[in-house]
Amino acid sequence: MGADRGGRGRRTPARVMTYAAGGVLLLAGCASMPDSGDLRGVESTPRQDTQVRVFAVPPGEDAPPSEIVQGFLEALTSDDPHYKTARQYLTGEAAKTWRPELSTTVLTDGPGAKPEAGSGGEDTGEISYTLTGTKVATVDAQQAYAPATGAYGRTVHLTQDDKSRQWRIDALPQGVVMGESDFQRNYMSVNKYYFASNTTAARADTQPTAVADPVYVRRRVDPMTQVVRSVLSGPTRWLGPVVRSSFPTGTALPKKTGALTPDDRNKLTVPLNDKAAGVGTNRCEEMAAQLLFTLQSLSPVVEEVELLADGEELCSLAKSAADAAAFRSSTRDPDYLYFVDGKDRLVRIPAGSSDPKPDPAPGALGEGDTALRSVAVSRDEHTAAGVSLDGKSLYVGSLVSGGSLGEPVLRSHGRTETDRLTTPSWDAHDGLWVADRDPDNPRLLLLEEGKGDPLEVRMPHLDGRVQAVRVAADGVRIALVVEKGGKKTLLIGLIEREGKPGEQQTVRVVELRSATPELEEVTAMSWAGDSRLVVVGREHGGVEQMRYVQVDGSTPDVPAPAALTGVKEVTAAEDEGLPLVAYSVDGIVRLPSGAQWQKVTEGTAPVYPG
Repeated sequence: MGADRGGRGRRTPARVMTYAAGGVLLLAGCASMPDSGDLRGVESTPRQDTQVRVFAVPPGEDAPPSEIVQGFLEALTSDDPHYKTARQYLTGEAAKTWRPELSTTVLTDGPGAKPEAGSGGEDTGEISYTLTGTKVATVDAQQAYAPATGAYGRTVHLTQDDKSRQWRIDALPQGVVMGESDFQRNYMSVNKYYFASNTTAARADTQPTAVADPVYVRRRVDPMTQVVRSVLSGPTRWLGPVVRSSFPTGTALPKKTGALTPDDRNKLTVPLNDKAAGVGTNRCEEMAAQLLFTLQSLSPVVEEVELLADGEELCSLAKSAADAAAFRSSTRDPDYLYFVDGKDRLVRIPAGSSDPKPDPAPGALGEGDTALRSVAVSRDEHTAAGVSLDGKSLYVGSLVSGGSLGEPVLRSHGRTETDRLTTPSWDAHDGLWVADRDPDNPRLLLLEEGKGDPLEVRMPHLDGRVQAVRVAADGVRIALVVEKGGKKTLLIGLIEREGKPGEQQTVRVVELRSATPELEEVTAMSWAGDSRLVVVGREHGGVEQMRYVQVDGSTPDVPAPAALTGVKEVTAAEDEGLPLVAYSVDGIVRLPSGAQWQKVTEGTAPVYPG
């Protein structure tokens, strides 16, 4: 259990076998746990290729308590779908009441185990062991990941059967526990999708907007069926207040439903219980779109979803038609990359291009009459916003030649440039967000459609001052860099709205949580996918680094961007095929997939639309 352990104690024969292409591998054994003496660690399964299968071994005849505990912990890291082998290490009653699906606790290393003093021994017929470690994260019953810190300590109790004389565990904590490398091998992150429920991001005259809700599922235990069940069960508690599911409440797979697999035409048929019977075609297609968006990252690829209820077909939706049923930001490719050139005006080059000769953006912001320090372009690329060079004024203008700029839509009264307006950010429904860093009146502001009186966004639980703002395309999640006590951290929050369309709304940012708890100085960030961000920052005492993070605080299973020094700003598109772009000491640079950073041109403040 766990990651990167050195050998400790005497070695025992292997208790876990892994099957890989081309042969059978027998892993080196785990450190034994004596009934007395110093704390010993349960050896972690080394990090393996993700295609390697791990199978648990049942308890041996007359195995002592130390081997029972060791074997049980190893069995938790296997690919046994229902933990049948792990239950063989438990008494009959304990096997019935143990619920491994309730939680997964992830430790830096696998759990150490030590007999509790005075808890008995082999000659008394009972003994207790304390499992210890340092927590990294937890995954709850909804499969939601959350970073965790502090010490882990739980007790397992064993008894010896009077007749068979075999040792078994009769009391243990609910859930499972394992080291970080075993977790990375056993679990994978999948985005499941729901629809924005707030009154602006889900207006009646527009498509429903898909919102990603990342969960962790067991990688090699029928992930397709796991993910479908997870979608049907509803959103995670954190995201739940701002999204809805098109599946009627109580919808589930019928009992005794087997593994879900697509047919030879990559069509997946999903049977549902009677709760889904009678839904209309439009709603059914939204239901199918939720599944198609969710299943996109799994293999084999699903090209079509057919939904059944009580054996009758409800609807069928092809992947090519899913975007007509619902809007998903990562399917909209930007036309241009925008930035500020040496003349302090808005310029652009085609997205994905390395052309070093930008063109002035059409409209007043590209004409150079107003010197700019930062910009943001609406996601439909019809409108742009720019902050003046001194940081005091926010302008909004059309990206149409000949358009006039007019007066600023917002002014800051901060005394210095760093105490004034941040780079603005657009959501997918033409909401323009910006923070005023004035220490005497710090505010997060929203201008609906980029005009009118700014609406002050309430942040009842914010502890610190906002230094940067990026709104997700879905309009219900927001990323904030918040400064407090000299530290700058990345927080992800939910946008809640109250009020009817056309009326003055109350907007709040709630449920703020850290996406980078280990970083104490975040200097730049951008959304880089439906639930992923790219972040530039440093750990305590560390050097500057660029990495990807998930909104839940986990690290995605993708390579980190190549190192780049002196990064001041970074931008990414929701379309993960487009290159990262940054402003560094070398000017505007881009990182194509599989390549190194390349200089594009001189300039500052690069942004994709959003």
